[in-house]
Amino acid sequence: MTTDSECLTFEEAFRQLATERASISSSALYALSAPSSGEVELFRGQWPTVSLHRRRQVIALLTESAEANFELDFNALFRVTMDDDDEQVRTQSIEGLWEDEEATLVAPLVRALRHDPAMSVRAAAAASLGRFVLMAELEELGERYATLVRGALLESVHEDEEHVEVRRRAVESIAYLGEECVRDIIAAAYDELDETMRISAVFAMGRSGDAHWAPVVQQELLDENPAMRYEAARACGELQVKEAVPVLIRFISDPDRELQFAAIAALGQIGGQQARRVLELCCQSEDEVVQLVAEDALAELQLWEQPLDLLDEDDLMEDEQDDETGPEL
Repeated sequence: MTTDSECLTFEEAFRQLATERASISSSALYALSAPSSGEVELFRGQWPTVSLHRRRQVIALLTESAEANFELDFNALFRVTMDDDDEQVRTQSIEGLWEDEEATLVAPLVRALRHDPAMSVRAAAAASLGRFVLMAELEELGERYATLVRGALLESVHEDEEHVEVRRRAVESIAYLGEECVRDIIAAAYDELDETMRISAVFAMGRSGDAHWAPVVQQELLDENPAMRYEAARACGELQVKEAVPVLIRFISDPDRELQFAAIAALGQIGGQQARRVLELCCQSEDEVVQLVAEDALAELQLWEQPLDLLDEDDLMEDEQDDETGPEL
């Protein structure tokens, strides 16, 4: 019998994975991580033989494990399972690829957005393409891929027959695009009757970095819907809406934990003496989670408020030299 302390081969780990009702050991997860090209082909050939219930169970476990442990890398496996017959497996596979920034992922995501029959898969693909829009804006993505991403998202945004869940995720993703059309897209989404689309519009306002939306997101802090207040708090932080600070401070006492944390994070982004004092108090909270979130927010505030001329000149020169030569391997 194999124990967690033993090293498994990829084949042995896959057999454990495929066995119905068997628990998957930590050693099996490590054996499945970062597979070679040959191991990926083995997985591709054997994966369809696994039962549907087990495939769903395994994809959920791989996704959760990769999020919890940065050492685990199942991206190559998720790319295979993106083509699974089951929409739940395909959807979770795309969600599992949230850290994959390889340009070769663009075409499969665009294909899923345009052609997958399952709404959940199209919505996941639309959301996943957002990071590639940002990469394109930062000139970290080739023009051919950038054009493909832009075109697919704009198609979804303007496709009236598309499900609202897909369209709203496309609006959120296109918000990174530094073009004039984005303001019109967000405005149209905000004017829709569907509440989820309006919430996504507020999310997109923050993501766009467009100060034009500051009065709107500040106003939405007072909305009756907790989900809208949460997105408005996040957007106020991203847009650094100083006028929102008093309301954000009140949110720290709100019973909604997610709203609490969003408000604390936003204060760290906005900065200022009042925000700093409140964050310092939160760092002394008896609530350990509030304390941790506040410490992160205060660190961000201090980073952005630190004058550049206070940085050590020798450190700056060393950093520049490292940038030129690259790290030692």
